Amino acid sequence: MITVARPVHWVKNLSLFAAILLSGLLFEKGMFAAVVWGFIAFNLITSAAYIINDILDAKLDRLHPIKKYRPIASGALPVWLAMIEAIVLATTSLVLSASLNSIFFLIVFGYLVIQILYSLGLKKVPTLDILIIASGFIMRIYAGAFVINAHLSVWFLLCVISVALFLASGKRRAELNILRIGSGVTRESLMKYKRELLNSYVTMFGNAAWMSWSLFTFFESPKASLPLWLLLAELSKTTTIDKLLMLTIPVVIYGIMRYESLIFEGESEAPEKVLLTDGALLFAIFLWLVIVFWVIYSGASTAGI
Repeated sequence: MITVARPVHWVKNLSLFAAILLSGLLFEKGMFAAVVWGFIAFNLITSAAYIINDILDAKLDRLHPIKKYRPIASGALPVWLAMIEAIVLATTSLVLSASLNSIFFLIVFGYLVIQILYSLGLKKVPTLDILIIASGFIMRIYAGAFVINAHLSVWFLLCVISVALFLASGKRRAELNILRIGSGVTRESLMKYKRELLNSYVTMFGNAAWMSWSLFTFFESPKASLPLWLLLAELSKTTTIDKLLMLTIPVVIYGIMRYESLIFEGESEAPEKVLLTDGALLFAIFLWLVIVFWVIYSGASTAGI
């Protein structure tokens, strides 16, 4: 019953913490606890959605080289028991969400509705299926913002959209690789995609992702305040440093390049597993977090974003 809930996918819900991290509110009283509860609520609702999807997809999953081992597809978990688990998880999540914030509740409920519609048939529509997968990432980010009433700039919104589309198109591109080497067809929309089209999607959204993050760091970086930066600014305008978050740009570019290489090797069908197992990506994420934390919270700048 634990496996069918796919707890490994909860790593994607860590994106709920983006708003509190980038808004400088990480240490504000009560804020972090609210996001943690929001994270738990989203874990429960995503697990419920995955279980419903597995129930509806059981027949096709049995034809997939990897998905055939899932509890419902393999017959290890009865459908009736899986349905009860999904109802319990969804109900608990919605009750918890309602206690946190009314808008957060609507996002969680909306996420569940969209995922059910996706499982019922929207996943068979090419391009739309990528947009729906991407919407899940976007909803996670903004759920984390609404639960603490944090502001996220339009530049960050563009970044979130670009990254979400990059991950979603990368997932489809990797699945296409598996389809070519495996036996049977498990996703109708894949048969309507051309490899070249998915390649162009991955490239386009990868470029948009690092560019939009660069614009965010340029327009939204807090001003430097350490004596060293102020001294350099006094010595020469050339050494004025008011865009410290731009230090993360090379890290972001490297992370996207690394993830793209994994996409074209067919190893990104499950983004959560890639993020947990690829050492190079883990290091890039860690370095990005260190720089962001240093710029916003160490006193290197005047205030949070």
